[in-house]
Amino acid sequence: MGASSAKSGLTKLELRIMQVIWRRGSSTVAEVQAEIRPPLAYTTVQTVLNILERKGKLNRELDGRAFVYSAKVSEEKAYGQSLRDMIDRMFGGSSEELVMSLLKSRQIDAKRLAKLTEQFSKEKGGAA
Repeated sequence: MGASSAKSGLTKLELRIMQVIWRRGSSTVAEVQAEIRPPLAYTTVQTVLNILERKGKLNRELDGRAFVYSAKVSEEKAYGQSLRDMIDRMFGGSSEELVMSLLKSRQIDAKRLAKLTEQFSKEKGGAA
């Protein structure tokens, strides 16, 4: 649980707030507060936005009397970082162990995994 882990990962609350920013684009505290469900206190939203800015996930700019927050990282990059953090923490950095865990716990079956692999290959091949 070093500083780099805290810097890259997002808590559930931080993720909910980032999702509002990704969906809306640049937003003030009041705008994020108006969109977040379930509702949160203004000061809670403000505190989390400031934490996200310190973590390097958001930019903060003064516009008149209000700060406007904008995403510094894409949704895709943030999800990738969170997934990598989880794989490192729970599966010793092994993506294969993650897949085996999903199979063993019946979160996915081998047939579905084969179908997803085929779909991924087609998409990857189509994009190249």
